[in-house]
Amino acid sequence: MDGSTDVSDLQAWLEEGYPQSVRTAFLILGNRLDAEDAVQEAFLRAWKFRDSLSKESSFRPWLYRVVVNTCNSTLRQEIPHRDRRSGDENLAEVSVVDDIPARIALSNDIMSALRDLPVHLRVVIVLRYYADLSEREIAIAIGRQPGTVKSRLNEARRRLAEHPALRPETTRDSTTTREATQ
Repeated sequence: MDGSTDVSDLQAWLEEGYPQSVRTAFLILGNRLDAEDAVQEAFLRAWKFRDSLSKESSFRPWLYRVVVNTCNSTLRQEIPHRDRRSGDENLAEVSVVDDIPARIALSNDIMSALRDLPVHLRVVIVLRYYADLSEREIAIAIGRQPGTVKSRLNEARRRLAEHPALRPETTRDSTTTREATQ
């Protein structure tokens, strides 16, 4: 490969995957600056090890694996030192024109529920419903068996369905009324 091919390949990678990778990292990490840093680091790693991707392999799951691993490294290194769950950020601010906004509603309630999920469950939800990866592709991206992905998705869906912020208004109102009368 000559230098100009490398630059054009990198430009194609960035144009195709960078904006969605930043939003995915934001949903995992809960902080825009950390998401941008993690994705930049992930893209550098991906570029450095691009030759390890076999010709038969799919690029998207491989790239998401690098992004998720980088996010996990960030969480392991930083969470004990500070709280990443800032309430003043909005996913819409990370939005881009080419993105798939219908995949995840941009409400604060959904962001709150996602933040409350353990990271291993949040990652599979983000990859399935935001990045639109299949269960098999998620398994590749997180380095787990498809059965593990399926069970994590089921557990995450169950927790999201039970999350107070995502319950229908009538359920929340009756719970609040019941708690007030006790």
